[in-house]
Amino acid sequence: MTISSDARIAVVTGASSGIGEATARTLAAQGFHVVIGARRVDRLEKIAEEIGGTALELDVTDEDSVDAFAAVVPRVDVLVNNAGGAKGLATVLDADLDDWRWMWETNVLGTLRVTKALLRKLIDSGDGLVVTITSVAALEAYDNGSGYTTAKHAQAVLHRTLRGELLGKPVRLTEIAPGAVETEFSLVRFEGDQDKADKVYEGITPLVAQDIAEIIGFVASRPSHVNLDQIIVKPRDQASPGRFHRTTS
Repeated sequence: MTISSDARIAVVTGASSGIGEATARTLAAQGFHVVIGARRVDRLEKIAEEIGGTALELDVTDEDSVDAFAAVVPRVDVLVNNAGGAKGLATVLDADLDDWRWMWETNVLGTLRVTKALLRKLIDSGDGLVVTITSVAALEAYDNGSGYTTAKHAQAVLHRTLRGELLGKPVRLTEIAPGAVETEFSLVRFEGDQDKADKVYEGITPLVAQDIAEIIGFVASRPSHVNLDQIIVKPRDQASPGRFHRTTS
């Protein structure tokens, strides 16, 4: 990895598509050298080439992968914990424990692994920023979503705990809790079923990845004394995780 010694470095996880990709492009446009991590390296390399960044393979569920990733990043000014996702829409009675394990490994332990591995470098930067993408599911529960809502609640509490533990250190922490954003999220949740994924956004105008990326760019551009603790952002058509105004054709 060849990075200018005076470069500000932003790390974005889950950056091969969606919010992660849009965030990488936004931060690169702001002058950061962006190090992007995900499992789909072919996509990462194309994005990195386009933004002048660095692509590194990263599986947040694998401690060795996280350690190898962290070891080659020389410094970190901004960390965007974006990797995560949902699987299924089962009731508690019908819960699939493998789906739960995946959601907890990805959203909670994945965020823990990456943050822990890079936290010293964020502190040493003298003006670090940790942005964690949680969800409105981190704020309230909804039927059939207990696996995801419990994971997102835990991820959010992990992030919020750091706010107190790092008080007095030169690190800011911002939680961004989006509502409905049309990305690959629902496609992953429904195991590639495009019809089911499309119905999530049917009759509404959802947020798009760039909407969240622009907010992250705004957070990253604030003066070092300004900490935006929590930002909740939903489409106008959404009141809560399960309540939408949908138009019919």
